Amino acid sequence: MTVPLPAYVLLSILLFVLGGLGVLLRRTALIVFMSIELMLNSVNLAFLSFARMHGDLSGQLVAFFVLVVAAVEVVVGLAMLIALFRAHRAMDVDEMDLLRG
Repeated sequence: MTVPLPAYVLLSILLFVLGGLGVLLRRTALIVFMSIELMLNSVNLAFLSFARMHGDLSGQLVAFFVLVVAAVEVVVGLAMLIALFRAHRAMDVDEMDLLRG
C-alpha cells in the first residue's frame, strides 16, 4: 500500500500552516522556535515526497541542507534565548527588543 503524493503535499501544507500560525500568534520564544522547526520539517516532507515521485536525489539533498540549517538555528537560537533569559528573566518575544534601534 502506497500513500499518494497529494496526501504528502496536503500534510506538508497543513504542518506549514500550523507552524506559521504558531510563529504569528504565540509570544513565547521557545514556542516560536518550535513552530519554525515545524515549518522546516513540513518543507522537508514536501521535498522528500517530490524527490520520491521523480526518483532523483536532488530533493533529498535539499532536505539534508534544511536539516543542517535547522540544527544551526536551534543551537544559535537556544543560546540567544538562554542569554536573554538570564539577563531579563522573560521569554516573551515582545519584551526582547534589545536590537531595536
